[in-house]
Amino acid sequence: MIDMSTNGFVRDARHLRLDTFVRLRWLAITGQSAAVVGAQFGLGLPLPFGWCFLVIAASSWLNLALRIRFPASYRLSDDSAALLLAFDIIQLAALLFLTGGLQNPFSLLFLAPVLISATALPPERTLALGLLAVGLATMLALIHRPLPWFADGRLELPFLYVSGVWTAILLGTAFTGVYAWKVADETRQLAQALAATELVLAREQHLSQLDGLAAAAAHELGTPLGTIMLVTKELTRQLAPTASPAVKDDLNLLRDQVDRCRGILSKLTSLDGDEAGILQTVTLSHLVEELVAPQRAMGIALDVTSRGDGVEPACRRNPGVLFGLANIVDNAVDFATSRVVIEARWTLDRVSLEISDDGPGFSSEILLRAGEPYVTTRSPDKTRGGNSVGAGLGLGLFIAKTLIERSGAQLTLSNVSGHQATGAVVRVSWARHIFERDTIPRRGTEMSAQVPLTERSTASI
Repeated sequence: MIDMSTNGFVRDARHLRLDTFVRLRWLAITGQSAAVVGAQFGLGLPLPFGWCFLVIAASSWLNLALRIRFPASYRLSDDSAALLLAFDIIQLAALLFLTGGLQNPFSLLFLAPVLISATALPPERTLALGLLAVGLATMLALIHRPLPWFADGRLELPFLYVSGVWTAILLGTAFTGVYAWKVADETRQLAQALAATELVLAREQHLSQLDGLAAAAAHELGTPLGTIMLVTKELTRQLAPTASPAVKDDLNLLRDQVDRCRGILSKLTSLDGDEAGILQTVTLSHLVEELVAPQRAMGIALDVTSRGDGVEPACRRNPGVLFGLANIVDNAVDFATSRVVIEARWTLDRVSLEISDDGPGFSSEILLRAGEPYVTTRSPDKTRGGNSVGAGLGLGLFIAKTLIERSGAQLTLSNVSGHQATGAVVRVSWARHIFERDTIPRRGTEMSAQVPLTERSTASI
């Protein structure tokens, strides 16, 4: 069975491996060490060398401890990742305190942990880390050791310049954090949506494979079913003269059920042939009934109407379209107060299906962003049976719209118009020749007898 749940995608989308954090920290440790050594011995600046390397060693010890305690593939939770980034901000602040505070040009490195958080953590964690960075930058603007300078003089930058650096850190933290989060979030949503669509396609392929398995099972079951039928007839012949009414009723029921099984198997065996019967080709009204039948026991009134001009259209059975339409009907039943109306309409040119309910209707956000992934108003407790798997992800409408429009249909969302009435309306419309395109070769003789072929309806070959 193919698991359609996307909770794993959403849960793991932001979780980075611990190895990523460890490698980035080793890179930072290397850069910090090179800067301290270069300033002390290359430029001859009087740095508090021992204290600086003690602060750098703290990061090294943490990296070693993490590497020993956890495997490289371990994925950090949001809180753990935020704590590690907070440590990096505090460690950088300690180094800057020893080397001039915001007068040190490396003070802009406060942006690095916030940027990493924006791409990998939820916004509230990024906001907390940004506030921590800005708070420590404010302290460093007021309290810090002198900026190391050459022995023949002392450089003291004006406070206005330090205020400018503080402002740059504040604005840079805000801008890069929001920008990086927005770009990363869109990329994350696209990747998750593609993964969810791949699951749907895999499910559709699985259903297609079941057709062949069903045909094979039908052939295998034919022999034992024939034996059961033969034994039933023999028992009826032998026991009929002396059997009680109850036994006769049981024998008749057994024979009827055997006949029913044979009829089902005959339909299954036709799936691999050119004439697949009603299991491959369905009329619009039968398609609607197939969508509605599982919902009749949900306690919501279902009003179904079918009418149109001319012969009722028929289409080839499409698992993707059935899945998408069933999802829309399921949503309508979930959100309806007491009634769902399904109207099937057709003309000589178009085939349409309208599904409406008397619930609260679509919000403005849903209508503006219809078809985008992860747009939802469903809460976990809205699902039936208390099952919250996949609840609130906003993928149902995206998947349904994708599968339905792939069949050549147009899907539109709206709300019920009127001062007193409320509810959502979903309209699905096909051009009739697209709806019937896979059935026209088999129904060509019938159609040509009912509708004369005019010059307008001819097609190039």
